[in-house]
Amino acid sequence: MIRITLTFPIFLLPFLLYSTSKTTILDTTGRPLRHNSMYYILPSTPGHGGGLKMTPKNKTSPCPLYVSQHDHEIYPGLPVWFLPTNSKDTQITASTDYNILFNALNPCLESAAWQLVTETVTRKRYVVTGGAIGNPGEKTVYSWFQIEKAGQGKFEYKIMFCPNVCPSCMLRCGHLGVYAQDDGNILLGVTGRALLISFKKA
Repeated sequence: MIRITLTFPIFLLPFLLYSTSKTTILDTTGRPLRHNSMYYILPSTPGHGGGLKMTPKNKTSPCPLYVSQHDHEIYPGLPVWFLPTNSKDTQITASTDYNILFNALNPCLESAAWQLVTETVTRKRYVVTGGAIGNPGEKTVYSWFQIEKAGQGKFEYKIMFCPNVCPSCMLRCGHLGVYAQDDGNILLGVTGRALLISFKKA
């Protein structure tokens, strides 16, 4: 048997270790996002609406509350928390699974955590509240989201649904964008076009 030994200069080791580390997500001031802080999720481009909030889908369906976007940029919406699968992770990083929770009471008597649901008729996938918190795995898989770098801006990102908490689950990954409803609601969901966002510390 022929054994091949690969060697590389020892001075490259720190670079290799650094290159495998995950990208830290930054807020609008360039500071790392932390899981024990609150942030507003805002469109990264001015003139593209305001922040995110909870709202009924329509007048006949008060619950669950959907995640929606303010139609005017003067409204920052509700701040959110990011809860990692590993509580020891203090900084928010790209391609990592997180629960996303509004820092607000849910009048539907459910959690304010996000989860992805699929409508029976339209098969559209929307983000609603009432998601599971913690316990990563098959039963909670639709309550986990990731942040990825996107766009040209230095602090510009997108939110993905593509969790790693259930390797055996057959999931359709996708980025979160918005659906404009006839009644004026702008609902967050998996769309063909990502909503480019920035994070502003609350």
